[in-house]
Amino acid sequence: MMGLSAHFSAMARNNRWSNHVLLRACAQLDDEAFTARRTSFFPSIAATLSHNYFIDLYYIDALEQAGTGLDIFAVEKIFPRASDLAPLQTRSDERLMAFCGALTEVDMCRTVETDRGSDGRIPERMDNLLAHLFQHQIHHRGQAHAMLAGTGVKPPQLDEFFLDFDRDPEIGRMGLA
Repeated sequence: MMGLSAHFSAMARNNRWSNHVLLRACAQLDDEAFTARRTSFFPSIAATLSHNYFIDLYYIDALEQAGTGLDIFAVEKIFPRASDLAPLQTRSDERLMAFCGALTEVDMCRTVETDRGSDGRIPERMDNLLAHLFQHQIHHRGQAHAMLAGTGVKPPQLDEFFLDFDRDPEIGRMGLA
């Protein structure tokens, strides 16, 4: 049976692959299509994926207890091109993979503080924070995926990671298996 720390390590690898595949598809869009106003929670593919990136930075900072907190959002912006966002997202994803790869089962119930501004520094269990981070990523990737369906670019499969039957061969080539 896979323990929770191993599960989160697998989710971090899945997250890396999913972001890579989705951003690669989005890179086929011209700048106008990537930033075009669309119907979703955020008004464009660019805004949705940029938001995901900055939220990743915020929660990874909290998990690592690095101390930047909400100051991460001082430089928040919407990236006008997927090709500008992709290498930054890759670095963030690799940072999360390294963090999750070092986790033990004992770490799961450890608490880390999240900077919530005027609400203070709120302790959160590490397992809950990671579950929230991965859920957040999946949620907004799904929105970007749906918006991509309204363009001339075919949305990629994002669910071919865990099962042997339909695993994307690129996962192995990327060293994520």
